[in-house]
Amino acid sequence: MADSSNHNHDEQKVRLYNPYQDLQVPIRNLYNLPTAPEHLFSEEASKPHRSWGENLQYYTGCGYLSGAIIGGAKGSFEGLKAAEPGDTIKLRINRVLNSGGHVGRRYGNSLGVLGLIFAGLESGVIQLRGHDDLLNTVVAGLGTGALYKAAAGPRSAAIAGAIGGIAAAAAVAGKQAVKRYVPI
Repeated sequence: MADSSNHNHDEQKVRLYNPYQDLQVPIRNLYNLPTAPEHLFSEEASKPHRSWGENLQYYTGCGYLSGAIIGGAKGSFEGLKAAEPGDTIKLRINRVLNSGGHVGRRYGNSLGVLGLIFAGLESGVIQLRGHDDLLNTVVAGLGTGALYKAAAGPRSAAIAGAIGGIAAAAAVAGKQAVKRYVPI
């Protein structure tokens, strides 16, 4: 019985270590960071969208990266399928890496060019119309598809333009649905 009373008495003497107690800093405010973007110039804050240079980098980079990942995966599977029964493990790994790199570069470059054309057209349409809305994205998608396949002839350009416009409209509709129905 006496041991338990001493044990409770010892627990009351123990205090937890606080490394910030002698700093005289309001620690709760130390990590209270702003959630809104910070702009160097006030003119930037009044614009509701990215600049044309930011769009160019964003769409081109996202296109290249996603194309390289998708193409690399597809090429790697092709390299695995092309393995022959007498191949050594080194030869199989070499075939997978070469095939993945080849297809990944091809897909990455193709989607990067699509992103470049799309960013340029979208920024041009925004500048031409004077305001940013959903129609700009659809028109840019239509123009991107048409320009990308223009060398294949007018029929191919028209089909690719329609596919690009539909894809851009679907992306815009998907983004709006996610904003509305997915709590983030």
